[in-house]
Amino acid sequence: MATIGVVGTATWGTTLAIISAREGHEVRILARSDEEAARLRLANENSRFLPGAPFPSTMSVTASAGEALGDSDLVIIAVPSSTLRNNARQIRDSIGAKAVVVSATKGLEIETGNRMSEVLQQELPPANRASICALSGPNLAREIIQGKLSSTVVASPNEDASKMAQSILNSSVFRVYTNTDIVGVELGGALKNIIAISAGICDGLQFGDNTKAAIMTRGLAEIARLGVAAGADLITLAGLAGMGDLIASCSSTLSRNHYVGTELGKGRTLDQIQAGMQNVAEGVNTTAAARRMAVKLRVEMPITEATYQVLFNQMSIREAASDLMDRAPTPE
Repeated sequence: MATIGVVGTATWGTTLAIISAREGHEVRILARSDEEAARLRLANENSRFLPGAPFPSTMSVTASAGEALGDSDLVIIAVPSSTLRNNARQIRDSIGAKAVVVSATKGLEIETGNRMSEVLQQELPPANRASICALSGPNLAREIIQGKLSSTVVASPNEDASKMAQSILNSSVFRVYTNTDIVGVELGGALKNIIAISAGICDGLQFGDNTKAAIMTRGLAEIARLGVAAGADLITLAGLAGMGDLIASCSSTLSRNHYVGTELGKGRTLDQIQAGMQNVAEGVNTTAAARRMAVKLRVEMPITEATYQVLFNQMSIREAASDLMDRAPTPE
């Protein structure tokens, strides 16, 4: 059995900690404070994010980065993209030189457009940089915590690192594939959140299945164009971390980004929606970061542009839809 340190006590980090501990691994989840650690230990569950999912006996909670990460074989980082850089700076001196580091965050840094593995490459010590991986796929946490069968991808240019992460995380209910295309895996996981917001808007407005199918399909085309321009393999974006994640996020009411879109379609403002959410919907910031990336790489992304205008420039959804439909007809 392996020793795993988990950074992030929201839904996804807690889920990965629990399912790993259920397999008998020694898991230590890092809380943000002594108070939070004490609260989680006392409840023996994460009552805020995952009520009803008790911590296995092989899982512990600590506010000490050294205790959580110091001798871990695998370090999983599952924090919002907006805080990843700061978290990496806080834990960098506590990670063992031989640990494999896995980013489980699906997003882009809004200020730089960097993928999460790029942020970790910049912030972690040189000894850890060759073993950085990214985990992404159609992974709705509330289904996974219930033991429903799921698959994911762990990606790294370093095949030894991804295979080690695979060997630790793979189980009878959580099938893990490896991939060397970390660019494609990360961009697939990040960009699908934009399309999930758009698909949610369709559902909120009851536009129908034809509209939603078009958004998903043409959205995948946008993801592919930007991904390939950024160096991703097209095949990766047709796999679990691309199309697979897109289908789950656009179809499920468990998706945070789909929820944001649905509520926008019902007439609520973005500020109102976000104020009532406990978890972060990564697609909001990713929309802004991806739009800048698209301009830089000269990639056309009309759905992303329309979503950006709705989110940040108060364009009405009806106007955004009209703009999309009024574009000059082109070959598919």
